[in-house]
Amino acid sequence: MSESVADVVVVGAGAIGASSAFQLASAGHRVTLVEALDGPAEGSTGRSFASIRGQWADELNVELSWRSIRAYRDFPAVHGIDVGYRPSGYLLLVSEPAWAAQLEAVELQRAHGVPVEVLPFAAAQERTPFETAGLGGTTWGPADGVVDPHLASSAYVELARARGAQVCYRSPVREIDPHADGGWSVRAGDRTIRTQYLVNAAGGWSGEVARLAGLDVPVVHSRRNVYSSAPGALDRAVPMTVDFTSGVYLRSDGSRLLFGGARPDEVDGYNVHVDWSWMEALLEAGTRRFPWLVDVPLDRAGCWAGTYENTPDHHGIVGPAPAAPTWINACGFSGHGMMQAPEIGRLVAEQITTGAITSVDASALRLERFTEARATRPVELVF
Repeated sequence: MSESVADVVVVGAGAIGASSAFQLASAGHRVTLVEALDGPAEGSTGRSFASIRGQWADELNVELSWRSIRAYRDFPAVHGIDVGYRPSGYLLLVSEPAWAAQLEAVELQRAHGVPVEVLPFAAAQERTPFETAGLGGTTWGPADGVVDPHLASSAYVELARARGAQVCYRSPVREIDPHADGGWSVRAGDRTIRTQYLVNAAGGWSGEVARLAGLDVPVVHSRRNVYSSAPGALDRAVPMTVDFTSGVYLRSDGSRLLFGGARPDEVDGYNVHVDWSWMEALLEAGTRRFPWLVDVPLDRAGCWAGTYENTPDHHGIVGPAPAAPTWINACGFSGHGMMQAPEIGRLVAEQITTGAITSVDASALRLERFTEARATRPVELVF
């Protein structure tokens, strides 16, 4: 059993953990990044739908997402690495009852500099063919799109390593013991690390990691299925398109079509086996909005399942645990961790370096909101 010392141990080498390690190492901290699996983005990050958007309905999520999109966009210029950001666009099909609220959200997004357009149905149908029944309108984010989760996470890890971070794969965290000075001893794999701060970026396993230290962090896994057409099924690109009414979302990946949608009765827990029965139900719902789905040939070998890291209100947790100020949570982003990872990593480093997050008002993401009688929580687009 080897022993070492760090200023910060980051648990988890998904997008948020990797970004946090990079930002902390860039700020001059001695960082050790520990990951239970064989490499970066081996958990929920690598199994994500990899779509990113600035179209949110609350100020905090707009800001976190738009700053992160720009970080991905500028990665080649700033770091010399292409992380697979492509502005393929994001088309939202909004139901008539939700349309007035969506127009308000558009104004908020534009106020933060997010490029977003309100499209007539005919213009939107040129991007993705759909039926208009029950819709109030559509919005289009031309800077929204996709990013490669493996390239982005690996890039952050290597940038962190270049700044002195130690990276330990195949090192599951087994024990976490507090010290009288407020620090921690972390047993990960075959090593023990003495550290002042611990960043809990373990994705859907964050609740389990917290319990090792006697803390309660309400994060669980929730399966999400991604279904695929056969290669060559598409002769044109289809941007990320979300139907608010059915909850079905889809986009092209080369000549394949990928589609998915949350199963409302999904049981919490780690499960990456594809749910074939839900695919049939999803197609039935999807063809009402996208009739052409009936003719798309499917490819079972191209389908996969991953997990969201869900909290009770489906928003992330960022910042110190009230009972342990040197325990910093960065987890529970419920499907938008990849989307906001660059900015979350920056906020983690800001918290540890300065003692507080002051560059944005992230108080709505405090862990305490789950125990406070009157919590103020952000409002998100419902899909």
